[in-house]
Amino acid sequence: MAFSAAELDFLLADCAAGSPLINDATTYQLTKKSLVQDLSHLRKAHGEHARALVELVQARRAGKLLENWLMDSESVQQATPPVVAAWRAEVLKAAGVEAAVDVTCSIGTELHALANAGLRALGGDLDHQRLRMARFNVPEVPVVRMDALRPAFAGDLKSGALKSGVVVADPARRNSSGRITKLDDLQPPLPELMDCYDKLVVKCAPGIDYSEFDGHVEVVSVDGGVKETCLYSPAILGRGRRAVVMGASSVKETVTSDEPETDRVGGVGRYIVDPDGAIVRAGLVRQYAARHGLWQLDPHIAYLTGDELPAGVRGFEVVEEVPLKKARPALVGLGAKSVEILVRGVDVDPDELRKKWKLKKGNAGGNGGASGAGAADTAYSVVVTRIGEGGAAKAVAFICRARRSSRG
Repeated sequence: MAFSAAELDFLLADCAAGSPLINDATTYQLTKKSLVQDLSHLRKAHGEHARALVELVQARRAGKLLENWLMDSESVQQATPPVVAAWRAEVLKAAGVEAAVDVTCSIGTELHALANAGLRALGGDLDHQRLRMARFNVPEVPVVRMDALRPAFAGDLKSGALKSGVVVADPARRNSSGRITKLDDLQPPLPELMDCYDKLVVKCAPGIDYSEFDGHVEVVSVDGGVKETCLYSPAILGRGRRAVVMGASSVKETVTSDEPETDRVGGVGRYIVDPDGAIVRAGLVRQYAARHGLWQLDPHIAYLTGDELPAGVRGFEVVEEVPLKKARPALVGLGAKSVEILVRGVDVDPDELRKKWKLKKGNAGGNGGASGAGAADTAYSVVVTRIGEGGAAKAVAFICRARRSSRG
């Protein structure tokens, strides 16, 4: 829950005094089990400000942002992962950008990355309390209250302090109907933002339909989870698509739309590879396949196959290929007691499928029994997919062992 002005006054005053009250609150567990009792103790000690202390400590414990920042749970949830913001700042710097204005700066995550990359930065937001937190979190960057569609600095983008600059915006990703998937439904809408700014960077949800966007599209994942789709005006990076696959602190691989792609489709090789979600959402599966000597099982499905795994990638070594209806007896015959299920192109729910198969769990690892080699011997992965079109389409199950490339 957001801080009130009085709560933020209290937190800022405590920070100025060395954070003794905040530090006291960090000594409490603040778990679901202990929260009522902890809050009662904090209220006795700090009165009406106890809630703000709990909110701040719990938000910091998420571990997403710098631990000494002012933040609340909502702003942390909405914040771009720092590793992603740092990547974007370096991309802009490499493109010759010298300055950036974040017109939806919130508590300052993007501003921190831009300043660290050596860009001149300015922040703006309509939320006064978030601006106050941004001033505390990134004191070296000026922030002002502004409407993203009514920039007070428009002249500076063409001459003066913000020449060679860009505007960064993070429109609302949800409305009353749920998650936004169309560019026109963003708040503010993309067409209105583009009418305001020539050089624009727009951060969007991973599932946004960017097919009508005429510019550079970048889809970024961190540790296997797709975090955002970012749109760059043509004046910044031209046109094209790039997938950025990141670990917790660095870039593992990038794939671009100007790379060679393969149209090879064929039977299963030794391994099946499920490409990172950033590669799939960026529409770069065939480029990734060409780079690593892989091919598709079906031209419309993102699963790839080949005789070697790409360096550092987790894949699935094929043990047996069977029609989906015969997957259970095949698993029973192999002595499978636990199963990971991956599905593309077939309308089945992995959890329901697992229940339907009713494998005897025995001592399989992860089910409360023994661990080690014996448990691993009974653990399988099943890749379920559709192969073929129309009347020739069939649901196939590939029974596999999960493997990770020792290369790289």
